[in-house]
Amino acid sequence: MVAILLRSSHDRNHQGRLDRNLARIDLRNSSRYWRDPRVPGLSCLVADFTSHDYAPHSHEAFVVAVTEAGGSEFKSRGRSDEAKSSNLLVFNPDEPHSGRMGWSRRWLYRGLYLTPPAIETLKAALGLKETAYFTCNSFHDPDLIEAFLGLHRVLDEGNDPFEERELLLRSFGALIRRHAAGEPHLTPPVRDRIKAARICEVMRERHAEALTLEQLGAEVGLTPFQLIALFKRSTGLTPHAYLTQLRLKAAIRELGRGATIAAAALEAGFYDQSALTRHFKRAYGITPLQWVRAAAGR
Repeated sequence: MVAILLRSSHDRNHQGRLDRNLARIDLRNSSRYWRDPRVPGLSCLVADFTSHDYAPHSHEAFVVAVTEAGGSEFKSRGRSDEAKSSNLLVFNPDEPHSGRMGWSRRWLYRGLYLTPPAIETLKAALGLKETAYFTCNSFHDPDLIEAFLGLHRVLDEGNDPFEERELLLRSFGALIRRHAAGEPHLTPPVRDRIKAARICEVMRERHAEALTLEQLGAEVGLTPFQLIALFKRSTGLTPHAYLTQLRLKAAIRELGRGATIAAAALEAGFYDQSALTRHFKRAYGITPLQWVRAAAGR
């Protein structure tokens, strides 16, 4: 009888500890992590925390994090700072840091992790000879924050390789040019209207193909980063925006000939019907279906 009573008391105490531990676990904490299928070594994280603390740690990867809501406190280089929506966080590979919720009741953020293969891909595309290094972990740069949020969301959607590559190079190129230590030797800008005209010609001829910035750059002897800068200066649009306009016009021609929306999307070079619809609405304020109905007099 004594043994039974002792065991029962032990069980109740054990259950009490379990209940208290569960009470400290906020079930609203969530995270989603994936590897980008097109850039080896690039991973992405979306985390929404209400109670998570990060123990001191480091990554093999170069890390960029953008806060969408709330925030946290982090420690690196022996100093404490805040992760919040007005700051962009950057950590060099193997740089120790830790974090805790601190003042905020929520921390919703997006992170990008570039391991050596992704870093080498980026260096080649930007024309960098050496890996960029940052002597500060937090930057107040609204334009850059928006750029990285846009990049991460496009990577999350995962249906436009051309736009992903362009945003990757533009955002990291701007980050390195503005904030990296020393004077990073990014490939110098190019001013050449003939090359810009040739790029436009190639896109007009091959807009339905799965074009890449590397392919277009090779046509005129430019790195992808040089290509983006040259094209923006020459046309007022990024290569992706120009290519999208070409594809929208091609889709409208196909719809005018009686093609279904799905067929018109693929013929024009869009990933699928939903991609066409999204860009169509963004550009014209109406959907392809509304356009088709109006063309038919309905």
